[in-house]
Amino acid sequence: MSCIGTAGHVDHGKSTLVKVLTGIDPDRLTEEKERGMTIDLGFAWLKLPGGREVSIVDVPGHESFIKNMLAGVGGIDAALLVVAADEGVMPQTREHLAILDLLRVRRGVVALTKADLVDEEWLELVREEVQEQLKSTTLANAPIIPVSAYTGLGLPALLAQLEQVLDETQERENIARPRLPIDRVFTMTGFGTVVTGTLLDGSFKLGQEVEVLPQAIRTRIRTLQTHRHQVEVAQPGNRVAINLANVARTDLERGNIVALPGQLRPTILIDAHIQLLADAPRALAHNTLVDFYSGSQEVPARIRLLDVVELQPSQSAWVQLRLSRPAVVARRDRFILRIPSPSITIGGGEVVDIQPRYHRRFQPSVLNALATLERGSPEELVLAALDRRRNQTVGAGVERRGGSGVDEERGSLLRPRPCGYRRDWRSRGTADLRGNE
Repeated sequence: MSCIGTAGHVDHGKSTLVKVLTGIDPDRLTEEKERGMTIDLGFAWLKLPGGREVSIVDVPGHESFIKNMLAGVGGIDAALLVVAADEGVMPQTREHLAILDLLRVRRGVVALTKADLVDEEWLELVREEVQEQLKSTTLANAPIIPVSAYTGLGLPALLAQLEQVLDETQERENIARPRLPIDRVFTMTGFGTVVTGTLLDGSFKLGQEVEVLPQAIRTRIRTLQTHRHQVEVAQPGNRVAINLANVARTDLERGNIVALPGQLRPTILIDAHIQLLADAPRALAHNTLVDFYSGSQEVPARIRLLDVVELQPSQSAWVQLRLSRPAVVARRDRFILRIPSPSITIGGGEVVDIQPRYHRRFQPSVLNALATLERGSPEELVLAALDRRRNQTVGAGVERRGGSGVDEERGSLLRPRPCGYRRDWRSRGTADLRGNE
């Protein structure tokens, strides 16, 4: 099963298009219906002409809710970029497209909505504008389909293109290490706590013991659902609702990870390779405070630049991220970086090491090791892992002998301590387990 994520500027018709295609209204909150604007993630599904069933994650387009958008697009296989034909490319069109590019979403379709409101000449101008925006991104070759949710114009062609794009998408890997980034938490009378998300890297089975991270809460899968149907096994790529046994809703929040016990470990230190957007407002300085987004997680972090004094727009660098609280990531995960004030997207990158040692800056041996981890052969990766384990063992011995564990560069403790920063992403109110999943 595959998952499609919408993207695009506010009021360009994303939710309306999803509702027409699926028969499901992705706007589930009362406030969304009253304001006529998507605020949080919405979910739907449809069966394509060839019989393939796909999930759809509908995201808010307003700049104030970019954080909610980021919580939904991390696990998608393809993008449905929506641009209103009567307005063309707008600020959040560009920001959403930049996010898709940083996340390396390589498959997608562009829907030119409200095509019934403009003439052919204007429609062609908007098409050219969109093509120009796509040119330097991973969606450069995405087909552009004029559509109207009200007249039905172009909808069959749009569905056919989505099916073709998904047929060209690689199947999700099953590496027997399942993880579900939680994007919604709610309760259901008679059942208890339910969490939802897009399943990655493995399968979950009914009755299986699982662990919620980073809290390390052990629980059991009481019920599994996909698209309102109970299933015995959920596969990678599925939108999944899990009823967890003996866990209070207040103990969980968006950004937590459901995994098999002992398979994943939280971390507060990450080695990564990042790229700054060409239109970033300024150079990125060493130790800048940023917001780190991975899957449905949002964590404040400090960026330590390892190979440059400062990072210029459109340039890339090796960095070490010092998170303010534990997060759960895997090697090769893509992530997004935003600065908190003013809140804008500045870049993103790829996780290279999830349990590194603290690094001093401008060390050739460190930079060479990171390059090996990023592109090395399996044999080189094994040697690098053995070397890291040996160094960790030596470090533990120093600590037992009373070593200070001091950062030579700044005179502080090697391990950053969580600062207690916390945001409540828990869903409000109650919902049905058979809701839009």
